[in-house]
Amino acid sequence: MDCNDAIHQIYHYLDGVLTDEKRAAIARHLDFCPPCSGGYHFEVELRILIAQKCREEVPADLRRRIAEAIGHELPGTDALTTDR
Repeated sequence: MDCNDAIHQIYHYLDGVLTDEKRAAIARHLDFCPPCSGGYHFEVELRILIAQKCREEVPADLRRRIAEAIGHELPGTDALTTDR
């Protein structure tokens, strides 16, 4: 496997959707190719960061203000009883 093949398959590798044979080929390539390995580790860290940031709760007041600004009603609220 060359770098071009490895890079084109890296997202499938990260998602775990490749066959065992293809996963092994990419793993071997990553073991011996520092540039591709660096790219792989960057993608892993990026996914971790995104997953952590996406778990944070948006404060209810901010959600309400955004909904009001774009003219949407939030689920479970009554448009007539919202304080403005």
